Amino acid sequence: MRRRFGAAFLLLTLLAGPARAEDSLVAELVAAAPSANPEVLTLAARAADCARKQGMLDGFHRLAVIDYSLPSTTPRLWVFDVDRGRLLFQELVAHGRNTGEQLAARFSNVEGSKMSSLGLFQATETYTGSNGYSLRLRGLDAGFNDNALSRAIVMHGAPYVSEAFAERLGRLGRSWGCPAVRKEVARVMIDTLKGGALLFAYYPDQKWLKEAPTLTCGTARGARVAAASAGTRPRG
Repeated sequence: MRRRFGAAFLLLTLLAGPARAEDSLVAELVAAAPSANPEVLTLAARAADCARKQGMLDGFHRLAVIDYSLPSTTPRLWVFDVDRGRLLFQELVAHGRNTGEQLAARFSNVEGSKMSSLGLFQATETYTGSNGYSLRLRGLDAGFNDNALSRAIVMHGAPYVSEAFAERLGRLGRSWGCPAVRKEVARVMIDTLKGGALLFAYYPDQKWLKEAPTLTCGTARGARVAAASAGTRPRG
């Protein structure tokens, strides 16, 4: 455990510099979810803080983190109550049909790609569609996930997300890019996240890590992105 805390603190220091509030959030997330990669949780906290500093949101109370570097048969979705520093869910989550088989490998922001997207999303409103009760996600990383609404990338329940399905095929079923979850938990999870919660989707993609707007605060690129989006900032 000490090594995991050390890794989170070291990465935070190298990437973001001193940030007391952000560091405190990372420590709470790591303590609440010891099975999660602390470096991923660090990046999630950094992205959330960056979005807030860029005026993309006023605040948030729930944070969901997906680690797509893990196989789909592993519970790789964590949902946190940020105010209380508590873990609310740790669940299976599907990736897109063209993102990979058991392991994710490819990501896209393009309509019709049937791939998952990386970056920071904000949960908005719910609706009932072909996949039942669903949650719209607005992508906050221009060039990486900002087509999420037009692509109908939403959280929904799916029968192909279950331990039984994984045991039978050696992987979960796959969506058209949506972070689909078990039908048994979909409604309560969606109701937990709707109305402004954040969702951070991670994979060690070097282009995204270097260029994502919510990971570049304090850099020249981050300043350009903030200036360009000054008149079009979504609010939660």
